[in-house]
Amino acid sequence: MIESIGIPRLLVATSVLIVYVAFVVACLRPKRRDPARAIDGIQDITSNDAVTLVAFASQTGFAEQLASQTARSLTSASSAVQLASLATLSADDLPKISQALFVVSTTGEGDAPDPAARFVRDSLSRSLPLENLRYGVLALGDREYDNFCAFGHRLDAWLRHQGATPLFDVVEVDNGDEGALRHWQHQLSVLSGSPDLADWDTPSYERWRLTERTLANPGSAGDPCYHVVLQPQPGSNADWQAGDIVEIDPQNSTWNATTAALPHREYSIASVPAEGAIHLLIRRMQRPDGKAGLGSGWLTQQAAIGSDIALRIRPNSNFHVPRDSRPMILIGNGTGIAGLRALLKARIDAGHRRNWLLFGERHAAHDRFYRSDLDAWSDNGSIERLDLVFSRDQFERIYVQHRLLERPDALREWIAAGAAIYVCGSLQGMAPAVDAALTHILGADIVEQMTIEGRYCRDVY
Repeated sequence: MIESIGIPRLLVATSVLIVYVAFVVACLRPKRRDPARAIDGIQDITSNDAVTLVAFASQTGFAEQLASQTARSLTSASSAVQLASLATLSADDLPKISQALFVVSTTGEGDAPDPAARFVRDSLSRSLPLENLRYGVLALGDREYDNFCAFGHRLDAWLRHQGATPLFDVVEVDNGDEGALRHWQHQLSVLSGSPDLADWDTPSYERWRLTERTLANPGSAGDPCYHVVLQPQPGSNADWQAGDIVEIDPQNSTWNATTAALPHREYSIASVPAEGAIHLLIRRMQRPDGKAGLGSGWLTQQAAIGSDIALRIRPNSNFHVPRDSRPMILIGNGTGIAGLRALLKARIDAGHRRNWLLFGERHAAHDRFYRSDLDAWSDNGSIERLDLVFSRDQFERIYVQHRLLERPDALREWIAAGAAIYVCGSLQGMAPAVDAALTHILGADIVEQMTIEGRYCRDVY
């Protein structure tokens, strides 16, 4: 005989059933991972100088994905990392941090992604003491829109205003451009001190031929530098502009079945297409164990003359010469003269002669790279001003930033005439010292405005 169930007992049974069903659904539903906990080894936000913050602002998830890959690369290099959305950061957090990488997209008419709205309201509207912060920005955008990478540049400008120091110039990514993302990975390898960080994706390369290799600094106190010439295959449509970069596949690893895929290496191109080949100036780096660097060792001593080299060209539009005849100031050191030499060649071929080169190395007797070119261009007026600085030719060490500080009136005159400044060479030492000298002479506001206008361009590594 079936007993009748009273209304109170029925309500209790129904409630229990509802709670049970909700519990089951909750257990079966995939859990959303906290992006700040998505990677092993992520730290809580602290003031530890050894920790790098990787912060992202994402509208569709792409910036978050790249931030996660960035953090994984750094942790694989044994770097301590914090990964966080800008939505979770407050104005009180940033002054605690000494090093940060920002991966941010732009949405709408140059706006920040929606999750970053609170950060924009509460932090970007304030002045913060960020003089101890070193940072880099990966800005995602689409050149089809007028305000390309606008939020990335707004964030960069705000950080500069707060006294923060950029580790390198903003890396712009046009619609997921692979070359720009590989350049970001290159900066990560430099930043982490781990040149063997694996590429996120294996690039496709073309076959070029190694036709010449000459020691460019015999007797130098520094590591040997080689002038390397690479020829395209017959019938190739290879093309580039002064300021562009070549990416080399060490040991041709993507073609060599016996070699694991190796991370690419980047070098500034020293030649223009009219010269018929890519010229490079490569310093053979030494690892702590005494072995030659992965890419520099391959190109300067391992690859045979006449052999094929896996290479691809990466456009570097932010470092192309101005389209007009404005004056140009070129500053660099070491192998950075390669990129500057190509810019000078392009300018001179176009008939523009208002060029001022400031270049530094160790000894004039051994380290005057491209001596014949520079002397000829200086003699015929194609280089209006030439300042060569050799740090060890006198008791007191003198570098290019010191020469700038000795020429404040000339620098102001050239800038007033609309000059653009191009810097190529060492990320550590030279680039920040030159930036400080320019800021001292011109003022922070003028340097910032020149950066926004594209008149202050850097290719540093």
